[in-house]
Amino acid sequence: MPAAFDYTHFDTLGTVPREQLPVWRERVGHFLDVPISRRQLADGFRGTIDTYRAGGMAFTGCRTDPVAQSRSVARISTDNVRQIVFHIAVEGTFETTTGLYPKRVALQTRPGILALDMNQPMRMTRGPCRLLALFLPRAIIDPVLPEAESIHGRVIEYQTPLARLIPAQLSELCRTLPTMDASAAQEALHTCALLMAAAFGKETGLTGSARAVARTAMFTAARRYIDANLGQPDLTVDSVLAMSQLSRPTLYRLFEPEGGLHAYIRNRRLREAADELHRHPRRPVIEVAYGWGFNSASDFNRAFKRAYDMSPGDFRAAASAINAWR
Repeated sequence: MPAAFDYTHFDTLGTVPREQLPVWRERVGHFLDVPISRRQLADGFRGTIDTYRAGGMAFTGCRTDPVAQSRSVARISTDNVRQIVFHIAVEGTFETTTGLYPKRVALQTRPGILALDMNQPMRMTRGPCRLLALFLPRAIIDPVLPEAESIHGRVIEYQTPLARLIPAQLSELCRTLPTMDASAAQEALHTCALLMAAAFGKETGLTGSARAVARTAMFTAARRYIDANLGQPDLTVDSVLAMSQLSRPTLYRLFEPEGGLHAYIRNRRLREAADELHRHPRRPVIEVAYGWGFNSASDFNRAFKRAYDMSPGDFRAAASAINAWR
């Protein structure tokens, strides 16, 4: 392996069975939470990861026993991991829950690619499996796939002409990457990333035709308006409609993949409120709620618990525990 090319191999095999899953959790714990059951401790856990890094990108090949992992908002609020990840199912079954409310569940039982935004929560359970993953800085994806965060939790299979090019590209990458130098590896990873991004853009209607470009521009403008006015109590569906100058059905269709426009506004407010709860642990919850456009503490508490499965107070405790663990 050329010295300039970063490669690491990790395997739990050399660890006593009772420590195998804890060692695995320690390996991925800088960005994922991995729950551990007594049964898993007793049975042991086999997991391997081969990681190649070049040009700010990382490509991993992984085999594991059944395992669950998650990236909670409490976790996100305490780190700076913000890549886009293409999670490539090769063998096994994967069930991934994303979104706040309503939640989106993606079940992968066949080879395909799940897109994940590390700036958004997710929870995954998987059986015995083999997978590949490509971790990418947003700067690589943005020129090809504007609004990349909108593909979080979406899955493509190799059914369209563009997507059918991906398996051969991945096979060649796996075969040749170990013998490449840093420059060749960076180029190969970048090419693969652009192909996957283009396939997602095509299937989601975010790129391609003039109509797709117009749709993306309208979607971007609406999202920017919402983000700029999240703390304003008069931010409503009607105010976004007036700003956009679109018909109501057209605007609703733009946000349908997000659970609807009203859900998108609520979820963005909840996310900002969660970040503030972590950054300002002594700020009263009611003050945070009003600051992000919620009309009452009870409304905020209900919405927060429905989205994150915990109360605002429990969220603060979880974020503090993660910081203390580090």
